[in-house]
This record gives sequence, C-alpha cells and structure tokens, in this order.
Amino acid sequence: MDYKFKTKPYAHQITALEKSWNKEAFAYFMEMGTGKSKVLIDNISMLYDKGKINGALIIAPKGVYRNWFDLEIPNHMATHVEKDVVLWRAAINKKQQTELNKLFESTEKLHILIMNVESFSSEKGLKFAAKFLSCHNTLMAIDESTTIKNPEAKRTKAIVGLGKHAKYRRILTGSPVTKSPLDLYKQCEFLDDGLLDFTSYYAFRTRYAVMKSANFGGRSIQIVVGYKNLAELSERIEKFSYRVLKEDCLDLPDYTFMKRIIQLSPEQQKIYYQMKQIALAQLDGKLMTTATALVQLMRLHQITCGHFTADDGTIKDIKNERLSTLMDILKEVENKAVIWAHYKHDIKAIVAAIEKEYGKDSYVTYYGETPFEQRQDNIKKIQDPNSSVRFLIGTPQTGGYGITLTEANVMIYYSNGYDLEKRTQSEARINRAGQTRKMTYIDIIAEDTVDEKIVKALVKKMNIANEIMNEDMKDWL
Repeated sequence: MDYKFKTKPYAHQITALEKSWNKEAFAYFMEMGTGKSKVLIDNISMLYDKGKINGALIIAPKGVYRNWFDLEIPNHMATHVEKDVVLWRAAINKKQQTELNKLFESTEKLHILIMNVESFSSEKGLKFAAKFLSCHNTLMAIDESTTIKNPEAKRTKAIVGLGKHAKYRRILTGSPVTKSPLDLYKQCEFLDDGLLDFTSYYAFRTRYAVMKSANFGGRSIQIVVGYKNLAELSERIEKFSYRVLKEDCLDLPDYTFMKRIIQLSPEQQKIYYQMKQIALAQLDGKLMTTATALVQLMRLHQITCGHFTADDGTIKDIKNERLSTLMDILKEVENKAVIWAHYKHDIKAIVAAIEKEYGKDSYVTYYGETPFEQRQDNIKKIQDPNSSVRFLIGTPQTGGYGITLTEANVMIYYSNGYDLEKRTQSEARINRAGQTRKMTYIDIIAEDTVDEKIVKALVKKMNIANEIMNEDMKDWL
C-alpha cells in the first residue's frame, strides 16, 4: 500500500483499509480496542494524499470526541499531512473563534472539524457543520454510530441529511446493533440511502421485523414481536462493511488503555466552583493544613462523581453524566467486566443501575460492605464462564489485591484515587495467568476538574517508577 503510516498497522487494519479506502460509503464494525480510530485516520490521510478530499468532519459522542483531538489524530495521522484540526465548541472566546475560522481558509492543508453528536440538536451546530461541508470536499464520519439509530430523533435526521453533502461517508462502532436489527437502518441510510434498497424505515421494518397489532387505550398500534430474514440482512451489510472481533486479532497488544471524558452538569459546576472558592480562601488565609487540603480535594472529587458530603455527614446526590456514561460503556462489553469505584456511595448507585438494566443475577460486589464469607463465593461466580454474573463491582482498596478475575477482560475505573500501588495492583486482577483475551482498561474522567489531576499524578508516579527501574515510559492514558 503506497502510504507512509505514522504508526504501524496490524494485519486486520491493513485489510480494513484495502476494503474501504476509496469507497464512498463504508462501515467499520470493529470492536472496542481493535483500532478503528486509527483505520479511519489513515483512510482520511490516504484520500487527502490522492487529492480526493481536503476536509474531514468527525462526529462522536460527547464523552469520546475530545479523544480524537487530544490522542487519536496526534498519535496516528501521517506526519507528512499538513492539517488544521479544530474542536467544535458552542460557546467560544476570541482565540477559539480564530481557530474555527481557519477551517474556511483557502489553503492546501487538510481541514479537520471534530464535533460532538449532541451539537446537532442545536441550530448553531447544524449550521456550522453545513457551512464546513459546503466549503470542502469532505469525508464525514460518525464514531459510535448507534447514536444515530433513532429514526425519530432530531439529531439523527439532521446528521443523515448532512451526509448527502459529503463526498465520502464512514460509520464506526463495535456494536452496530444494540437493541434490535432495526438499529441498522439509519446508520446505513447515512452512508447511502440506496445501500439497503429500501425507500423508508417502515419498508425496512416490514422486511426484517415481525409485527403484531396491539390495543392501547382504544387505539390499535403495530409492535415488533420478533425478527426475520436476518441472513439476508447480514449479506447486504457485508458488502459495505468490515467486522473485527477482538478474539480475531491475534496481533493486537495485550492491553489497551482508553478514556471517556465527561462534562460536569450545571449543578455540579456550581457546587464545584463554590467548594473550590472555599478551599482557595482557606489557602489564602493560611488556614490550609495537609489534613484540610486532603478533605477539600476529596470533596471536590466527590462532586465530580455526582455526590457531596455535607458538614453534618449526610450525602447529597448531584445530577451528573458519569453513571449514564458507564452504562453506555457496558453496552459495548461483550464478555465480563470489573468496575472499580473510589466511594461506597458510587458503588451502591452502580449496583442499582446495573440491577435495573441487567437483573439481580448479573453482578457481584467486592468492597467494604461485602460480607467476608460472601467474597470468595463472589469471585467463584465471576470466574465461572457459565455463570449469569457479568460484572464485579468493587473498590481497589478492597478488591485490588490477591484475587484473580481473568474471566473478565474489561476493567472500568469509574473513579480513581491517588494511590499508584492500588491502581497497578487492581489492574493486575485481570492481567495475570489464565487470561486468554485482549484486555481493555477504561477511565471515566471529568474534564477540567481534580479528576484529571488525579490521573496526571498517577501517570507521573508511574513514569518516575519506570525510569528508576530503567523501563520504557508507559503509554497510559
């Protein structure tokens, strides 16, 4: 392949590019951790090299889209590609406006705009994307494309409509079907409304869903009770997609680190700012001791997690997106997963959400309030491949030592502490003898908060330790 890769591709990534690079429409149905982001970035670079495009619009969920700007493009886009990469923001200052304006300059550079999918619910975001598409020959890509599966959603209609103005279109997801085969229609319509040979969602539904009349409130409505002709649907999709499963990628690294960025809710922002001002006032008045500093840090951290401990000891919940982000991640998990949280309050919230979504038999716990006599039994359940238990929820300080969790290959850090030993020990619960699958570690991090500082502190500690031991710096977050 006549292209200078910045990072060496694996065999399955080469295959993906060979199948897709010059196709107008293509779907990368590649599981989490198999490198679909790199494939897309190389695809964009190849088309730019050949003079086919001079623009790329990448749309991703709010918790993911920063990764494209901070990590994916800097790490993987070919060095020789001259580019302007801009992250969309609804509210911007003068400097950010200048950056946005670069996207419309007539230069030989590749213009890359990264937007979150939520911005297409607003007129402002929609108009900006339309303007960008009108100025360039563009590849438009949807990361985690199930975000446009709902045929009635305003943003789905907006994104599908915009796709008609892009020269090339790509969708990326490890789980194109999250609830039903009907999820596929809008994703495929975005690529090309002729790919599936159906003129409407309802025609598609008639072909692949079994419908039944039901009476609600005196009205007769059609409901889906099953599915049909799925082998045919699979054949149709195979013509314009490439599927990669983790277990098929024998050349993948042993483990992958990922992060999901979340934003504080308006309520969180308000409380966080108030608490930060109190801490700064104490510091300015020289009232801050090591003990009080740690208390204030803990309180700020709790706020990012979605709760707050008042002076009287009561815990108050704050509206946040951390738990919903976790539940979105779990939809992508094919096997078993370990979920670590720093606070008992968070564990109880996670337990309640998982029980509601997946049932009482889907999880076990391993933290301070898990009875000692039950802990070993819980390990046996998560380690039993035939058990209904899919998730272990615990704290690194309790469950991070001395236990084996190799039936799980995904580990999610709902929140972190400052203790590097607890972090590295907890990581090792799945990375040990008996593990047969590639592993993925995912950190949920609240942007521009003490949450980021905790992770940076862990990385710094880890790299110092590696330097002392004459080891390479870890590619970690």
